[in-house]
Amino acid sequence: MPDFSFELNEEQLEIQKWVHGFAADVIRPAGPEWDEREETPWPIIEEAAKVGIYSLDFVSQAFMEPTGITFPMVSEELCWGDAGITLAILGTTLGVSGIAGSGTPEQIAEWIPQCFGTPDDIHLAAFAVSEPDAGSDVSSLRTRAVYDEAKDEWVINGVKTWITNGGITKVPTVHVVVASVEPELKSRGHASFVVPPGTPGLSMGQKFKKMGIRASHTAEVIFDDVRVPGRCLLGGKEKLDARLARAREGKSSRVQAAMSTFEASRPLVGAQALGIARAAYEYALAYAKERIQFGRPIIMNQAIAFKLADMRMAIDAARLLVWRATWMGRHGKEFTAGEGSMSKLFAGETAVKVTEDAIQILGGSGYVKDHPVEQWHRDSKIYTIFEGTSEIQRLVIARTISGLQIP
Repeated sequence: MPDFSFELNEEQLEIQKWVHGFAADVIRPAGPEWDEREETPWPIIEEAAKVGIYSLDFVSQAFMEPTGITFPMVSEELCWGDAGITLAILGTTLGVSGIAGSGTPEQIAEWIPQCFGTPDDIHLAAFAVSEPDAGSDVSSLRTRAVYDEAKDEWVINGVKTWITNGGITKVPTVHVVVASVEPELKSRGHASFVVPPGTPGLSMGQKFKKMGIRASHTAEVIFDDVRVPGRCLLGGKEKLDARLARAREGKSSRVQAAMSTFEASRPLVGAQALGIARAAYEYALAYAKERIQFGRPIIMNQAIAFKLADMRMAIDAARLLVWRATWMGRHGKEFTAGEGSMSKLFAGETAVKVTEDAIQILGGSGYVKDHPVEQWHRDSKIYTIFEGTSEIQRLVIARTISGLQIP
């Protein structure tokens, strides 16, 4: 039996150093500019593709690495640089997760490479679930997919909202959409579809102006009689028909189409929040050592020193929760206590608290754009909202530990 260890192995340490260097040299210096511009940072994505960070090879190797820790480690380092730019780089992995979670081996082999493209021909992907009237309540999706048997095509109609990379046409973008095929079955009547780039009827609606993560494109996606071939139904028609038949009979079914992706991605989202928190903590710690008031550095005051101690403690605890969840997921362990939700919940709320405390330590300087902590605080807030709000995470945990369907 191998020895238990919290240490990263040599390969992980090399990856960590490489990614941190990219975050420090390329991402962080560009963060304020793209925060102000509120545009997709194409030059940064292109640079990430050129060095190999934005690539199927790197993402798949990091995600499939045996410990399950490498990809969250990468996410943390990138977000230490800038969360908005990181989401512009990693947003594609949401669509990839949707394909990997529901697709057949043949669909995975066909579509996932198309989500990334090549350094000379960059592609993106988007995962479209949320709707104007269906955010946390995924069972209320109104987007419909109707099968046209004569043509072996699915016809999709509806509006999705809050979609990362949604509706982008500057580069080929693969959309993965969750739609209702049998509304009376609610969430058990959902299915996931790939909408290939350039499909007629798919368009971008409103592009949102956001409080934080402004370098990440977030928009509505409109599906107006969008027709996709039958082979674009993830998992295939036979599997869908069997699942729907079980649902009609009231028998247990596999995880919902959207929720299977969320289960895999929530700890990774927690890792992103962790990167923001760590950046703010390190910045506040350095400032507290240098800022002189009443003849001594402000860290010599317990009010400041204890705050920094709490910040570091929470960050380390969040990292352990994230690593545990990704390790469990990688090794096929069942989440018997909502461990995935725990990691995202705690890391997201830690990021909000740590960035707020960093502003407080800097005082008035923390409130202005001369220092990055105000942006990091704005960026952090989304991590208590997307991929399941903090309230939903607590509900998931409570239902899991109690075995009860708590309303």
